[in-house]
Amino acid sequence: MRKPITPTAAKVSQYGIHPNLVTKRMADYPEMTSVMVKELFPDAPDVIYPSAEGDGLELIRKATVDALKDVDMSMIKPGHSVNVLASHHGFTLLGGQPYATFLKMVRDEIEKRTGATDIRLRAGNGLRFRETEEYIKQYGLDVHFKGKARCIAPIDEGVPIQTEIGTLYGIKSVYDADWIVHAHNSDVREVHFHRHVDRAVKPFGMSYARIETRSTYHQNLGPRGANFTARSIFESDFVKSKFAFTAFLNMAPSGVVGVVAANDLFKLNDYLTFVGLNYYGKIMTLLGEIDECIVGLDFPCPVPYVFAAGVIYANMVGANVDLFDLDGDLPPYTWYTEAFYGKNGKPLIDDITPVNPAIKMVIHNYAWGGYPSAFFSEQIPTIIVKQEQAELFDNDPQNLEYTKHAVVSENLDSAMRFAYKTAKTDKVLIFDGAIGGLNISQSLLKLLQEKAPVVSKRVDEELMPKWLKQRGISHLTPKVNKER
Repeated sequence: MRKPITPTAAKVSQYGIHPNLVTKRMADYPEMTSVMVKELFPDAPDVIYPSAEGDGLELIRKATVDALKDVDMSMIKPGHSVNVLASHHGFTLLGGQPYATFLKMVRDEIEKRTGATDIRLRAGNGLRFRETEEYIKQYGLDVHFKGKARCIAPIDEGVPIQTEIGTLYGIKSVYDADWIVHAHNSDVREVHFHRHVDRAVKPFGMSYARIETRSTYHQNLGPRGANFTARSIFESDFVKSKFAFTAFLNMAPSGVVGVVAANDLFKLNDYLTFVGLNYYGKIMTLLGEIDECIVGLDFPCPVPYVFAAGVIYANMVGANVDLFDLDGDLPPYTWYTEAFYGKNGKPLIDDITPVNPAIKMVIHNYAWGGYPSAFFSEQIPTIIVKQEQAELFDNDPQNLEYTKHAVVSENLDSAMRFAYKTAKTDKVLIFDGAIGGLNISQSLLKLLQEKAPVVSKRVDEELMPKWLKQRGISHLTPKVNKER
């Protein structure tokens, strides 16, 4: 039996309890084992990070340099200013160092190739307005960008952008340079919001946008319906006049596949849409095959964003439907979906798909606040480990109701005993950021091993052709600058 994979370490952050309070991880229990993504799906892509053959971060440096060789930077002249645009989610991938290393190399290559020295980092965030400041300091980005690294928030000063659908609002400091470089990552993450449509373009309507425009995803138009706002911003004359090129850290459930870069964002978007469906479609479909389980939250991130095999918990909450299928109804979880529930936690209309009934109980061993999460504890029985963690959420303006729908356990041992007894299942799925695979109970391992071959065949023969056709993409991999 394989030992569990080492979980992602707890981090010091104002949004989570101190790491000293995380005294035991769910993967520490003897009934836990692990499985690698490659074991479940042998056709999963090879990765450069983590690497069994050398320094994975050095491979990322090399891959970034190689990918940028095919990119035209001639528009950037010595004396020009350049904003490298990043998003906070990248720092939650595989411990954060891969994305930080990629950003540093993008900066260095711009300076080396163009002679420009006024190169700034503009790194966005979500509802935790100081989170990216923590990442910038933690990974030395403030030093590497020579004091020109800045966290940007959706409440910062805005700039009006004239688009074909009217005036939308970006963040002024994103666009205060001669040129912008879109430096992002390809993990599918919030499929329940963007539905993997224009995934590569989304930050222009989110990380780089003012709250008035950004909120279209969450409240005004709902999931998928808001995607055209990001495209409209990017296609505006204002943004196109500043856009130099884009580079992406290309992700798969098992790690970093490589780096891709291009001057044509839409061309790259088609490529990343294809590989995103190809890389993540099987593991997400497999999670939907789980009939019952206890879910563990054990990762330094807000509740919906904790990771297992490159998939976030919010996707497991909706795994009872095909989140990639654009013919499907409103996902079981989005902020927009929450509006269809009354104050008693019950749906106001009959045809709202409930959250995944396979999740019998959640053990909140370690996860951050800073994101409205009461919907999860209201819909799914939840145990919060340690009073200090409950108090953290009680004092979080976005989570004043979270603990009211949960019970608090003095330690993880008590929580586990209660969960096994009450949920009446010994299948456990842990969202703890285990790199390359999943930390799970032995009973769940057997189920996943049985279901994986069937899922693989179904995705290859039935689902991938459908998903691609819905997005107007050929079943053949779109061409793009060669991946390094």
